[in-house]
Parts: sequence; structure tokens; C-alpha cells
Amino acid sequence: MKVTFCAHDYPNFVGGPYAWLPRLLPSLRERGIESKVLFSIRGNAEECRAVQLVKQGGFKHSVCQIPHYTDQHISWILEQLKEDPPDVFIPNLVIPACYSSYWLKKAGIPTVGIMHSDDPFYYGILDEFVFGQPDYQFSGFVAVSRFIEQTIHSKGNTTTQIKCIPYGAPVPPITVQKPSNKLRILYVGRLVEEQKQISLLTKAFCRAVQEVPNTEAIIYGSGSKQGAVEKILAQQAQNIPVKLGGRLNSDQVQKHLLESHVIVLLSDYEGLPIALMEAMACGVVPVCLRIRSGIPELVEDGVTGLLVGDRSDSFVAAIRRLQEETGLWEKLSQGARAKIEMDYSDTVAADQWADFLKELHQSAGSKQSLQHPLFFSLPPVHPALAVEDKRRPPLLNRVFHKVRYLTKQLKESLR
Repeated sequence: MKVTFCAHDYPNFVGGPYAWLPRLLPSLRERGIESKVLFSIRGNAEECRAVQLVKQGGFKHSVCQIPHYTDQHISWILEQLKEDPPDVFIPNLVIPACYSSYWLKKAGIPTVGIMHSDDPFYYGILDEFVFGQPDYQFSGFVAVSRFIEQTIHSKGNTTTQIKCIPYGAPVPPITVQKPSNKLRILYVGRLVEEQKQISLLTKAFCRAVQEVPNTEAIIYGSGSKQGAVEKILAQQAQNIPVKLGGRLNSDQVQKHLLESHVIVLLSDYEGLPIALMEAMACGVVPVCLRIRSGIPELVEDGVTGLLVGDRSDSFVAAIRRLQEETGLWEKLSQGARAKIEMDYSDTVAADQWADFLKELHQSAGSKQSLQHPLFFSLPPVHPALAVEDKRRPPLLNRVFHKVRYLTKQLKESLR
């Protein structure tokens, strides 16, 4: 059985979906599913970590620089798929690939979308490709958390088959050691304000380390607000052990997690944070802001971690409890690891993905020849997807279509 995924990648980029895909492919291969990835990138492919991991794993892949217009992108995707048609197509979070699903379905090839997070972009995907025009609806749609799954069902009826498949995390054979002299606190993720609130998190780290004795903190990651983090640290962390640790490749994360004791996530929203699951699998105790999505199904307050009500007093109090309350850290560490082992290991996730893909493939009709149309007549741009859906200006679009039509006529006349 063959599946084709689509994905973005960028030099030095970090993020859950980018770490998830290269890790899933070998597990699918073990279960009889061979994968190919169509990467749309910006920059040098040699500096794109997901591309390199897929390449090192020996998986088929094709790479293109992200085309300026959506129809150009769709055209490239369909050309690749026509050369090597899959049994199931997974557009992932690539909007032109989502539109390409229209022609895949017509060829009898099931399509699977994924909702990675609880944010407007993914609700746009939901509107357009699960509850939108029937011809553009995915065959299947994966929600990475139970909250997202419930939200989808609450929106109404759809012909798309909805499945909750959480991300999986590898469970290492060893666990982090109990704190002795210092309680080490970590953040691992993108250095951005949107969603992650990295400036507020950095300030929270500085305050906690200053007020709670024998603590230290490291911020790992990269992103557009790295300069803001460096400025805060220069102002507030001159005499305390809080530092910026730099970007970590996805295959390096657990090594550093095993040298820490607490992982912190104070986001406004999440899907199902992979770094958090990796940490919990190592026995690192999570301290997270109480939000509606993702976090509640991983962190049960007082059982698998601590939930806080704000990024100030409540957060500092949680760090103080872990440092001062005898036995609390050990209890939460054991609970966190057990949670991942039971419900969120990479083995559990791979089994669920393999079962879902095989089910969709077996229920599909006979496969037809994949068509590559001369023109694309797409639904209007959804406002939440506009950042990834660039259409040609109307006049340019008409000229482009006329040139393509005349070119086709000329080729036919020369045959």
C-alpha cells in the first residue's frame, strides 16, 4: 500500500507537525505502508530538517520552491501524483494540496486532511474541506485531540469520516533523574507571540527563578521573536540562571529533556503539543496554562502535572510546590510517563494511523486515471486560508488561461 503526504518545510524551522511526519513514516513502513512526501519549501533543501530526515530514512520525496500562485502549486502536485499515483493522499496542512484532493477523489483515491491545532487557520480547513462543497470534501479527516474531534462533530453532518488520532511520542528506556541540587525548567518550541506568548513566558521564567531558590531555566527554540527573548533576558536575567539554549533538531529533543525536570507551556491554544508528550514520556513534569484544547487531555492537575491559572503568581506557586513539597515531583513524574505509555506512545499512534489508512483504501472504489486539467476553477478564497491561498489577479488570470488555451491548440494542430 502506498500513501503520499504533502508538507511544508523551511530552514531552521521548528514545530510539532514538522517533527511528527518524519517520525511517523518508518512506523507506517513497519506496518506495510510505504510513504512518499511532496515538500513545498522556501530556501535551501539542505537546511530543511524534515526534508533531510525523510531523505535519510530512504523515503521517496520531491521538493519544489513554493510557487507564487495556488494554481501553479496545484499543477505541480498533480504532476507528481500522476507520475506515481498513491492509494491514499494526505494533503496535511498544504492548502493547494487540499484543493488537489478534488481530482484525487475523482480518480478513486481517498484523501485525508489533518487538524493539527485549535486555531482559525485549521477551522478554515474545516469549513472548506469537511463542511464545504461536496466535491472538495476529504474522504477522511484526522483530529489530533479529543477536543478538536468533539468540536468537529458539533459543527454538523458531513460525509467525511472523522477520526481522532493523537500524535505519538517515543518512550525512552530511561527516565529523568530526581532533582538533587537544582530544579531545571525548560521550554521547547517556537519563539513566537502568536499562540506561544514567548515574551510572557520568558518573563515568567525570570520571575520564578528569581523567587524560587535552587531553580534554573532554559528556553530552546527559534522564531521571529528570538530578539525579544534576548532583550528580556539581558534586562531581567543578568544575575540569575535563565538562558536561551538555541534551536533543537527534533532528534535531539529527548536528550535535553532527560537532563531537565520541568517542561513549561503557557500557550493561548494548542492542538496536542508534541514536545510536551516527549517530555512526559521521559518523566519530565509538565506545568501548563489551563486552556481548553490539547493540554487537558494530557495534564491532569496533581496527577500527571500541574495546571496554572496565569503566567504570574499561579505559575510561580507551581514551581515553588515542585521545589518544596516532598514527593510531589516524583509522583507527577511517574504519572506523566505512565500517561504517555498507556495512551500516547508512537506505537499506539502508528497503529491507529495504519488502521485508518487501510480502512479508507479498502473502502475505495476502483482507481481511475488521474486527470490534470488545463484550467482550475476553485471555490472563493476562505479568509482564514488567505495567507496560504494566493490567487492570480483577475486580468492576469484571464491572460494566463488564454495563453494556455492557445498553446494547447497549437500543440494539437502540430500532431
